[in-house]
Amino acid sequence: MTARSYSLRSNVMESLTRTRRPDVPLRVVLRNTAAVVLPLAVGMATGHTAIGLGVGAGALNTMFSDQPGPYRQRIWRLLLAALAAALASLVGMLIGDEFGPMLVATAVAGFLGGMLVLFGVDIARVGMTSMILLVVTAATPMPTVATAFGSTALIFAGGMLLAMFSVAAWPLQRYRPERHALAEVFRGLAQLARQQAQDEADVPALTEAMTTLQHTLLGRHHARGRAMEAFGVLLELAERIRLELTALAELRASPALHAIFRNDAARVMAAIADALEAGDAPEGAERALRGLLASERTLLDQPQAGGGLAVHVHALTGQLAAAVRNAQWAGSRGEWRAVAAETPLPAALRSHSVLATLRANLTPRSVAFRHAVRSAACLCTALAVARWLKLPHGYWVPMTAAIVLRPDFAATFNFGLLRVVGTVLGLLLTTALLHVTPNEPWAHLVLMAVLCMGFRYLATAHYGVAVAALTGTVVILLSFEGVDPGGAVIDRVINTALGSAMALIAYVLWPTWERGRARAALADMLDAYARYLAALATPAERDTHRETRTAARTARTNAQASLERMRGEPGTPLALLELAQALFANGNRLARTAMALEALIDDRERLPESTEIGGFVQHAADALHQVAHALREQIALPPLPALRDLQRSLTALLELSDDAPTAELVERLSDRLVDNIHTLAHVVERSRQPLPGPAADPRRLPQS
Repeated sequence: MTARSYSLRSNVMESLTRTRRPDVPLRVVLRNTAAVVLPLAVGMATGHTAIGLGVGAGALNTMFSDQPGPYRQRIWRLLLAALAAALASLVGMLIGDEFGPMLVATAVAGFLGGMLVLFGVDIARVGMTSMILLVVTAATPMPTVATAFGSTALIFAGGMLLAMFSVAAWPLQRYRPERHALAEVFRGLAQLARQQAQDEADVPALTEAMTTLQHTLLGRHHARGRAMEAFGVLLELAERIRLELTALAELRASPALHAIFRNDAARVMAAIADALEAGDAPEGAERALRGLLASERTLLDQPQAGGGLAVHVHALTGQLAAAVRNAQWAGSRGEWRAVAAETPLPAALRSHSVLATLRANLTPRSVAFRHAVRSAACLCTALAVARWLKLPHGYWVPMTAAIVLRPDFAATFNFGLLRVVGTVLGLLLTTALLHVTPNEPWAHLVLMAVLCMGFRYLATAHYGVAVAALTGTVVILLSFEGVDPGGAVIDRVINTALGSAMALIAYVLWPTWERGRARAALADMLDAYARYLAALATPAERDTHRETRTAARTARTNAQASLERMRGEPGTPLALLELAQALFANGNRLARTAMALEALIDDRERLPESTEIGGFVQHAADALHQVAHALREQIALPPLPALRDLQRSLTALLELSDDAPTAELVERLSDRLVDNIHTLAHVVERSRQPLPGPAADPRRLPQS
């Protein structure tokens, strides 16, 4: 992948045309739509349409908090979303007429909602929903406190109705989310096994799936009991299988010889994934395992199967056999047995104190703090402008600003563009559909259900198309309250465009350009790799290996996200993009070397010259820390440890070892490790020199 300068036209075209495969299951689409439509249908049938509207609106606003995960995690997330929506609605209904108090409430909601990005996408959605409901309900304040509380109760009831639908299968399919998360990981491992050589990306979907699986099985509010022990064993086996596959790929010994073995291993893992997803006994995996054992015997009978290949083949076969056994107890038989105690969540993924996290980020240097201040200022300005100009349906201005404004420029630009385009398309589409649909409430209800399903299904595939469906859903929903569907088309388009523009202007006025943080993210990644290497220097501390490997994976994911955000920003120097891409690619190579080294350490009871190997790996970790420090501080690299001389000395010792295959593996991996670190050091040192590049474009935004 080559670096390229920012182009407004290409970014617009990419935003409009880029699509992803929809990843929302049909059952989720149906249950979310039912939570919105059924209350309204019951209200219409019983003559209480207003009550049905309130409950349906509450469900619609809570819809996006219905995300995959264990049922306990899901119910807590939905409860939090429903409570936040109800509280914001109550405040808006009570003080909507009072401009001063409403401005203060908007500022508080904008700031707190913006700070919630610290705790992940799901919690950030709760903050965004609260901001939206505050400004929307303020447009129709209630005449009495009792009426406000009644309407708030309906919104809360809608959120809890959606939550009930979301966890309705809990008694019958208690462990379905956990099984599906495991299945996703084993499918990714099967894909990794089929690759004869790993590419730079190192299967990013697998990396994300591994982190998601750890959160699912071990995170806060996870399920408990004997069943979870079997899942914990499968999680540990998945980690070990990935290490062995990495080690096999790094050996590069007789690729044609073990291609059949890797394909047979992939079939075993794919069959395990199918069994986990269906909740069935892994009979297909047992058959595939017999084929794998036959391939193992054939492979190891070949004279070319030296160079340590046999060790990793034996290890991988044993781990897959254990995975098949444990998948037996993760099926539908109802007997949950395992041999291992529950594994704690790795330190890199553990949540810290909420208050401590908030206190640590109450500084202008924090991305979340800057986003929170922008949100507060932008929402207050949007509310004031809408009321000062007395815009019809003016609440669409702050509502759109709350939806569009994101912590980074690329997301804000994309959401703003697609929000305007989607709103225009949605209004035109809805107007046309209502024109050809019978002018009957029940026909309109059916049309709203179809649009709601389209919105939920397409939201992750193409946001603009999803917004078109959502716009139609909201327009028809409001029509049941007496709002003319066709009378406010122009007003909504103007207000949406104004809100999107204000969000983008707010970001440009006080930006948090990713180019100012990319070096730190990449340095954090290199530091995490260095800590991983330092842990490997002490082979006996296997728990530390796992902790630091997980931390390195998290840091790698953060660096990749930083690189992607930087690509979508105007004014990013091409040289910085090239530096980031080079560090990321070479960092991946170093990580694979470290994983192969960990597999080698764990597969041997004792390494030859283990003390000297540990000392060499520690020197490599120290050198990598120095490289990371020079990158972060943008200073000259200090003299690094003489890694090549140390590697030659280690090789001379290993040549005297009786365990020739292991010595050969250590020699190869130590040579690769030195080459990895020297390459990273060269890239960092080269980045300090002025690099030729295109002349500055005066139309680009200035750097912060």
